[in-house]
Amino acid sequence: MLNDAAYGYMRKHSLSAPLIASLAAQPETSFADQAAWLAHLDRLGFTKLEVTPDPVRVATEGALWGSVQSHKFLCDAVVLSDDAGQFNVGQHALCWVHAERLVHKLDAFTDKHRAAQTRVRGLIWDFYADLKAYRLKPGPRRAGALRKRFDRIFLRRTGFVTLDRLLKRLHANKAELLMVLDRPETPLHTNGSENDIRCYVTRRKVSAGTRSDDGRDCRDAFLGLAKTCGKLGIALWDYLGSRFKVAGHIIVQPLDRYVRGRFRPA
Repeated sequence: MLNDAAYGYMRKHSLSAPLIASLAAQPETSFADQAAWLAHLDRLGFTKLEVTPDPVRVATEGALWGSVQSHKFLCDAVVLSDDAGQFNVGQHALCWVHAERLVHKLDAFTDKHRAAQTRVRGLIWDFYADLKAYRLKPGPRRAGALRKRFDRIFLRRTGFVTLDRLLKRLHANKAELLMVLDRPETPLHTNGSENDIRCYVTRRKVSAGTRSDDGRDCRDAFLGLAKTCGKLGIALWDYLGSRFKVAGHIIVQPLDRYVRGRFRPA
């Protein structure tokens, strides 16, 4: 879908203005599938361009984001990431653990620099603890105080030039690191999603990947089922037995019913 959200994404990700204008000048704004979309890009000459960033990739990502927005799907969702560029869409928040890790991994070669690094790490973790407390009892006055405190931590001058530059870079991400002040339901770290993907990574290490798209889809589907069943307290074999109507097996409803029931308002 080509709309304002799609064009905004393309501009944000450095697709050239003439290419965006060529898309906007066409009457077609909705495409049934990938083949129709790629044929449209081919007619406009996108596929023949060998430039960076790849026009086909950026335009496709933009059109997909436009489709998400037009269907009002996850429009209010917050995307939490470790600052990898491909996740910087919509309302974006940053993981505090990954942010602090940059300070932790900084090389310090003098006692003065090590003391400054330790002091800053202590301030960050104290601030992190107060953000956790804020999630449980949010309020506008506390949010304002935490924003001012964030500035004091990340705009300070320690005398350790490399650390000061890093703090300044982290301060530039203030809105994303403090998304929790506006959306208290937002996690402060990505540990949950990383734990969810760990079984996939382990499987990939054992089998070195799949040989076909069907194999990939099968692996992803069953790993997803296993992880979801585990979170819901349902044995995977009970779920599969119920789906395949194994004689004498217990009845397990489709998983979406349990998921919706878990998040149904009181």
